[in-house]
Amino acid sequence: MEIKALIYILLTGIFVNNYVLQKFLGICPFLGVSKKFDQASGMGIAVTFVMLCATAVTWPIQKYVLDANGLGYLQTIVFILVIAALVQFVEIVLKKFIPALHKSLGVYLPLITTNCAVLGVAINNITDGFNFIESMFSSLGVGLGFMLAMVLFAGVRSRIENCPSPKAMQGLPITLIAASIVSLAFFGFAGVIENLLGM
Repeated sequence: MEIKALIYILLTGIFVNNYVLQKFLGICPFLGVSKKFDQASGMGIAVTFVMLCATAVTWPIQKYVLDANGLGYLQTIVFILVIAALVQFVEIVLKKFIPALHKSLGVYLPLITTNCAVLGVAINNITDGFNFIESMFSSLGVGLGFMLAMVLFAGVRSRIENCPSPKAMQGLPITLIAASIVSLAFFGFAGVIENLLGM
């Protein structure tokens, strides 16, 4: 397996195929927790960790249990159960060791269970035909891309709050417009990665 291919999978997960800004998965925490930098980065780290763990568990389950026994139709249910268990584990660890972050994330931490980006990366790794190592690199890239989007948008939102805007645009409307502009900026990465790696 080429290192270049793994780097390509990683970088495209972060920049080109950003799940929040390009595929529009995981919008709930993106809009809900991106008001402050520390909350955004904490949520990004938690989601990245859950994505990596979910992929490490769901890929072997898919290949060696579901596919081997002709139970592929149970994929979504099984993956959701695995992700829910992992999120409970993360919540217990944060509550015990980092209570301030646990308190600041509030209701959004259990919502990682229903975060379609986590389920999406687990399913897409299978449908894209990635092997285990490629799936882990893909999940790491998607997780880092999620965290990058969260942190960047936290900075954008802090600037928006300090700038005057028309009354009709305040709140969610200006937030969605800012999110669309940030999303457009990521389209510029589409050809850069291929040229950089010569692929």
